[in-house]
Amino acid sequence: MPERAHRSRGLWVIAAFKLLKGLALLAVGIGAHNLINKDLDEVVNRWVDYFRIDPNNHYIHRLLERFTNLDPHRLKELSFGTFFYAAVLLTEGVGLATGKRWAEYFTIIVTSSFIPLEIYEIARHMTVMKVVLLLINLAVVAYLAVEVRRYRRGAGE
Repeated sequence: MPERAHRSRGLWVIAAFKLLKGLALLAVGIGAHNLINKDLDEVVNRWVDYFRIDPNNHYIHRLLERFTNLDPHRLKELSFGTFFYAAVLLTEGVGLATGKRWAEYFTIIVTSSFIPLEIYEIARHMTVMKVVLLLINLAVVAYLAVEVRRYRRGAGE
């Protein structure tokens, strides 16, 4: 029984992580969709005023530069991609939270598929956050692979 409780706790942590990421991306997708055909400079300046951020801040200028490069077509692409990835993460999270075996396999496949891209991004420009996310994803894949093997071994006996 303790082994089952431990397994369950690990799956719950992964499920919660996937659900939180999925909900965050869903919010980003909705935000990107709502920005289509709006004056992005005006929206960002309103946010700067609302959050009382120094308008001469270096990071705000970088954010403004990125926003000015987004046209309505690019925002549509961004919102579609974000909604799609949010749906994948929410599927993983719900499946893991409800204890579905297919969700473990699905999560291993999806999470593993992003590891080469994460390594490429780290090679291009390494940041602590990118390395931490890679390590988290590697840990998730390793944990789920062990769980799947343990389940298969137990089912075969």
